[in-house]
Amino acid sequence: MSGMLQINDKITGLALLEEKFVCDLDKCKGACCVQGDAGAPLLAEEIPVLKEIFPAIMGYLRAEAIEAIDIQGTHVIDESDDEPVTPLLNQKECVYAVFEEGIARCAIEMAWSEGKIGFRKPVSCHLYPVRVKEYENFTAVNYDRWPICKPAIANGVKLNVPVYVFCRESIVRRFGKTFYGELEIAASSFTGEG
Repeated sequence: MSGMLQINDKITGLALLEEKFVCDLDKCKGACCVQGDAGAPLLAEEIPVLKEIFPAIMGYLRAEAIEAIDIQGTHVIDESDDEPVTPLLNQKECVYAVFEEGIARCAIEMAWSEGKIGFRKPVSCHLYPVRVKEYENFTAVNYDRWPICKPAIANGVKLNVPVYVFCRESIVRRFGKTFYGELEIAASSFTGEG
């Protein structure tokens, strides 16, 4: 089934309800923090937060990442769409990525999980594979299919977990419980799940 669903001012593809997805870091190695042509999209309100928490996360970052942040700042403006994003290190991985046993992890989230900061990580990272795009009259909320996530798709199929269920916490963080509840109702109506 394909198509679109509108919930108030948000429009989403039904793939969010139908497709299966559960991250499998052991297989993908956190490739979403390394590959791509720009850093992670940032909300305007996240920009001052990154500046504020930078001293608290420095101990988690690699020396070259700290140097890159000193030069570029805690965020940059992506030239292709004039939007704020996290900086990249050597035009490759996010400056906030750290590597443990060959797996890219988020230094911000590591500091958060240890109680050093109250900010988990940029909401766009938390939401992935859900991508959000703001337009003048609506917000598009869609499942972003990326070949590097094939292990997550296979894992989601195996565990029978739809994208919106996997992203429950981050969807609630970004749009609230009411919106997530509407997704559950829609999933029940369209797919018989929910």
